Amino acid sequence: MYGTSTITALTAQNTEGVAGIFPVDPAFVALQIDTTVRDIPPHAVKTGMLANGAIVDVVGAAIDRHAFPALVVDPVMVSTTGSLLLEREAVDAVRALLLPRATIVTPNAPEAAELLGEPVTGPPEQEAAARALVGDFGAGAALVKGGDLEGEVVVDVYWDGTRLEVFAGPRIATTSTHGSGCALASAIAARLARGEVLFDAVAFAREWVRRAIERAPGLGRGRGPLDLFG
Repeated sequence: MYGTSTITALTAQNTEGVAGIFPVDPAFVALQIDTTVRDIPPHAVKTGMLANGAIVDVVGAAIDRHAFPALVVDPVMVSTTGSLLLEREAVDAVRALLLPRATIVTPNAPEAAELLGEPVTGPPEQEAAARALVGDFGAGAALVKGGDLEGEVVVDVYWDGTRLEVFAGPRIATTSTHGSGCALASAIAARLARGEVLFDAVAFAREWVRRAIERAPGLGRGRGPLDLFG
């Protein structure tokens, strides 16, 4: 299986934080998408850091233009180290342009709270958020992640309009979680591209990321990366 990427922003960052962000010109983002898709039509697409509303706009237009068969929306708003990765005024664009087109949306609890405008502090609110993202905002399914919440047990809540699943597992004692949300969304997209049904793709991706966190090499003085290749 092969994949390609469209670069939406450059960042200067390490495990301790993000020192700077340089968004790519929206027209060039659109050109990257169109050029790649014309040559290698994707079986699944994942969005990540989009930086600002203008980029969200061109990505939403490209989704309609190319009718991607599966779309995983990771509404990246804040980095693992706490840096803002999406301008606040762009949140409305994410709600309007990406959520209704998503096969699945994968926010963590703070991102879900930002999208819904109300607190998400535990499993009951995670379930309510997942149901709202599907029922009110039009996503095909939602996985509201609980890794950013307190507690010895990490809970993720899945809802697809029919099936509710509460995934729970013991928290891993580590600071090596940098990129875990991106890895999860990417793994879901990769499994969908292989033709796997959505719930199975989600279940596989969660276990794959958990193993990657357990194997993390402990690099850096802050939030270190996972081991995605062990």
